[in-house]
Amino acid sequence: MGCAPSIHVSHSGVIYCRDSEESNSPHQTTTISQGTTTLHGLFVKTDAADSIPSVLAYQSRQPPPSSGPRRKERRESGGASARSRTPHCCSVEAETRTSSSSAKASAAEVQVGPMRLTQYPIQVLLIFAKEDNQSNGFWWACDRAGYRCNVAWTLESALDCFLDKHQEIIVIDHRNSKYFDAEDICRSIRATELSEHTVILAVVPRTSADQEETSVLPLLDAGFDRQFMENSSVTACYNELVQIEHGEVRSQFKLRACNAVFTALDHCQEAVEITSEDHVIQYVNPAFEWMMGYCKGELIGKELTELPKSDKNSADLLDNINTFIKKGKEWQGVCYARRKSGDSIQQHVKITPVVGQGGKIRHFVSLKRLHCTNENNKQLYKSHREDKYTGDNSQSESGSYKCKNRRKDSVDVKSITSQSSDAPSLQTRRYSSMARIHSMTIEAPITKVINIINAAQENSPITVAEALDRVLEILRTTELYSPQLGTKDEDPHTSDLVGGLMNDGLRRLSGNEYVFSKNMNLSHTHLPVPNTINDVPPCIAQLLDNEESWDFNIFELEAVTNKRPLVYLGLKVFARFGVSEFLNCTEATLRAWLQVIEANYHSSNSYHNSTHAADVLHATAFFLGKERVKGSLDHLDEVAALIAATIHDVDHPGRTNSFLCNAGSELAVLYNDTAVLESHHTALAFQLTTKDSKYNIFKNIDRNRYRTLRQAIIDMVLATEMTKHFEHVNKFVNSINKPMASEETSPYSEGSNTECTANIKNFPDNQTLIKRMMIKCADVANPCRPLELCIEWAGRISEEYFAQTDEEKRQGLPVVMPVFDRNTCSIPKSQISFIDYFITDMFDAWDAFAHLPVLMQHLANNYKHWKTLDDLKCKSLRLPSENNN
Repeated sequence: MGCAPSIHVSHSGVIYCRDSEESNSPHQTTTISQGTTTLHGLFVKTDAADSIPSVLAYQSRQPPPSSGPRRKERRESGGASARSRTPHCCSVEAETRTSSSSAKASAAEVQVGPMRLTQYPIQVLLIFAKEDNQSNGFWWACDRAGYRCNVAWTLESALDCFLDKHQEIIVIDHRNSKYFDAEDICRSIRATELSEHTVILAVVPRTSADQEETSVLPLLDAGFDRQFMENSSVTACYNELVQIEHGEVRSQFKLRACNAVFTALDHCQEAVEITSEDHVIQYVNPAFEWMMGYCKGELIGKELTELPKSDKNSADLLDNINTFIKKGKEWQGVCYARRKSGDSIQQHVKITPVVGQGGKIRHFVSLKRLHCTNENNKQLYKSHREDKYTGDNSQSESGSYKCKNRRKDSVDVKSITSQSSDAPSLQTRRYSSMARIHSMTIEAPITKVINIINAAQENSPITVAEALDRVLEILRTTELYSPQLGTKDEDPHTSDLVGGLMNDGLRRLSGNEYVFSKNMNLSHTHLPVPNTINDVPPCIAQLLDNEESWDFNIFELEAVTNKRPLVYLGLKVFARFGVSEFLNCTEATLRAWLQVIEANYHSSNSYHNSTHAADVLHATAFFLGKERVKGSLDHLDEVAALIAATIHDVDHPGRTNSFLCNAGSELAVLYNDTAVLESHHTALAFQLTTKDSKYNIFKNIDRNRYRTLRQAIIDMVLATEMTKHFEHVNKFVNSINKPMASEETSPYSEGSNTECTANIKNFPDNQTLIKRMMIKCADVANPCRPLELCIEWAGRISEEYFAQTDEEKRQGLPVVMPVFDRNTCSIPKSQISFIDYFITDMFDAWDAFAHLPVLMQHLANNYKHWKTLDDLKCKSLRLPSENNN
């Protein structure tokens, strides 16, 4: 290997790299055009106008012989992102390797009292006007010590580098003011907040023997901490840096750790006061300000004797306390203090002497909390309780702290009973009733949760107690999983889509009457009779050979089966999962059942027809084939999922639940405007199944298995109702995704799928969540299908919504989704809203469990397609060029 290459910058800003051994050979010179280029590990900004004046290109060189094997070249410290951010700062970062092991310096453990801290490798910034032996000496000293080193040549580049890296040690060349003013650079760095804990070293010229040594005071006034007499020896530079590390840097590191202690004190529930040995107040925390009613500025620097004293203490109490603590002993007890308002409060006080400089007691730390038997103390708590319930957000007397009561607030009767009546007798009865309620032994799970939180508040810090109060407020609401529509839903497409899909209740018109229509009476006295099917034709069988693929084209199956894809796909899928064997029924019975179910889907619906049912069945079967899903569910769960997918939209009228409720349909009246269609789908499916033994697939299974299977099917179909969408997704994330993620990242977990799915099988509730999530994803998987299928489904659902809007206008019903007007609707925008609001989070959660990279890739591609159309203000399904083709 030859000598290290050298880097040269021409006046035009062009960089040349030449190997030293071959410097006489012109053809070996490499020219790099202007721009940002990587060259032999050195990042160079080649914009001549910006970088050349402030940064001198560094020539690679051999280290001194004493430094061992050759080091790597220097690299610009900031990387590409830093270079683009600070074009005037071209700093150089050394490899943190020793000459013997080439290993980077490791973090060191530092003890500060009881705190154990980790100190990471030191960073050093060298600020020199030009490269010389002194800068090289410090460079290789950093390399030997394992420090990260940066070099800057101008004030601007030095400041940029320091603000980016926050170096612990800065070495500034103070030998010659010809190039820059070292003291100005030091003052500029000291003007930043980040420099508080930085040690700045001035390199001063060596004085001759006949010269008097100059005073160090001007350097200290400028902000320097030390001076270093010019000495280019690597060992001398190394010794200086190591001494700084173990001296000033280590001390500054410990001081910085105090920020964590002060943060803890600021959030401490107990009042904390620190005084000097002469009882001058040095520190009080916010809890102390609140308790005593003072601002911090009114207390710091005052002697305790200057503050008003309570006359309720015994005459000799303070003398006794002073006598005790002056001997270095801890004192604790109950005494009185006077607040700024003049009220006397009773406190539990603990005073601890702290030894400081000279081995003498230099501080007294007092911890104080209210003793609640005192009447003024109770009044203090009461005022905060009233502030809390009246919504008073004003500052306390201290102006900087507000404390809320904890346990008593959270179980206050006012928070769970009506506050509208002031009748004393009624209030008395309420308290009596609440007492009886709390004495009951019957507890709902949510009640147990609230009681656990209440108990946890007893010994919690104030900030935690306040957060738990907020948790209790949320838990007492009824809509725990419904998101609050906010900024993300300002778009009318999203608002209408969410309102139409997630609102089960009636929509009011301009008056106070609800509109009822007899046109929506759905009668099932004349059910369609299915046609018989014998053998599967070859063309259909050939299509079904690909049914296990996610990219299976359901529309081709729809075409070749004359809009009866459900029977054919159902037979294939049910056979693959052994449904007939599980149900102990013949294939003929299963075929007849599939026929009667498909016959009760409305082929006139553009979207909610048997093709959609077949598509959901296909997606469900695909999910059941994934390893983690398969391992988490039993055979009964698989059969229930396939049957639920098959029946989940049977007899769908092509209208939403909100439409049926607004129209006063028989179904809405029957099911009390709650999950109308989903309840109807399951009820009708079981009616059809048990009506005739020819297609009763359940007739041969025992009663217990039938009840379990029936309940699982009902639960899954009801889960497709969109008003509970976020509840199901959030429960899945919190009960399945998060525990799995914790288990996989745990150092004690082997991370095997088998172990994970075995744990899920031990909890039936988790299996229920998986089945719900699976059918929900299968039901709305259209955005995750290949683009052509996604576009077709988008057109079909839009047409169905258009038809509903048309009918709502004809009948004078409230228009549930006004944006779905066929004359004005932007289909791309509606698809974007649907994906953003419903699809992305749900499929992220499902993918994290089932691992579905193909689906997620389709989703990303399809979303990009819709965004492109929307950006072009195109309301159709395809680009004009695609339509022409």
